Amino acid sequence: MIEVRHLSKAFEGQVVLKDISFSVSKGEVISIIGPSGTGKSTLLRCINLLERPTAGSILIDGIDLMDKKADINKIRRRVNMVFQSFNLFEHLTAMGNLTIGPIKLLGLSRAEAEQNALEMLKLVGLREKADYFPHELSGGQRQRVAIARCLCMRPEAILFDEPTSALDPTMVSEVLAVIRRLAKEGMTMLIVTHEMDFARDVSNRVLYIDEGVVYEEGTPETIFDSPKNDKTRAFINRIRAFHYHIEGPYYDLYAMNAEIEAFCDRYILPKSTRLNLLLLLEELLQLMVAVLETSTLQLTIEYSERYNNLTITLQFSGTPYNPLESLTMPDDLGLRLIKQVSEDISHRWDNQVNTLTAKMKVG
Repeated sequence: MIEVRHLSKAFEGQVVLKDISFSVSKGEVISIIGPSGTGKSTLLRCINLLERPTAGSILIDGIDLMDKKADINKIRRRVNMVFQSFNLFEHLTAMGNLTIGPIKLLGLSRAEAEQNALEMLKLVGLREKADYFPHELSGGQRQRVAIARCLCMRPEAILFDEPTSALDPTMVSEVLAVIRRLAKEGMTMLIVTHEMDFARDVSNRVLYIDEGVVYEEGTPETIFDSPKNDKTRAFINRIRAFHYHIEGPYYDLYAMNAEIEAFCDRYILPKSTRLNLLLLLEELLQLMVAVLETSTLQLTIEYSERYNNLTITLQFSGTPYNPLESLTMPDDLGLRLIKQVSEDISHRWDNQVNTLTAKMKVG
């Protein structure tokens, strides 16, 4: 139904979208996720031609929006949009907001438009709020009125631009429940959202956009459980990373520990976790004394907010060398400390690089 081909968009020389291509079939629900400021909302606005693309084409059932002969207003009635800031007319009641478009643009009589509006308000759970003005409604109610207004135009597809971003957390679920219902009823939808669980639950496909490009596309299971791209994995798991390069055996341990402490402070990790992290790292580095005589080490600490755990990775070049094999004595204190603090520890060698990885829970 919707086809985007090699779409690019730049503002005053600043490239926001770069060569984006994808398609949306009738009845399909696609969620667009990614960091803020990466062009997700701009993409939706281009599809509705609220922003004109710099290059590329957008086809709605084969009609190219970039064609000067295309009736843009007619296409917008078929592919409607729900904004994050509601955009309701403040001087009109909910009923007035829902009937003005159908009367003026669809040619419905007032009686038809009002009957249609009542049905849509009932669908979003706000039938009794028909005579309320926007300022008399909560944020969640206003967004549901905005969705009902969109439905009154009888669209074939809806573009949702972060529909819950302006809402109090307590009101998010009521809006998402309405969108879930529309998905079950077969409405074609393209949704920009930061609600990861919702995106996983409601979508047929997920697009991960970063730096103005589609980095990864796939089913919710693929994107959320086994993303192929490191950027996708970091975003999905809400990973915060710390990197430190150790040049040799005489590195500044105190400076490194101070930076690790600052990293833990930034993400409010418990004191017990910090102490265990420093203890585990000290024991692991003790195993690397021989390595540091001839090689450098790259330390990476990743904190996953999603799984509430830490992953410590030490990488060094050279021939295969597993320092864990040296910990074979049953009374070895270092081995006991490592096993006590870490949930799992492993070594692999690939492309001339040794990687030692340890995982530990936060808390």
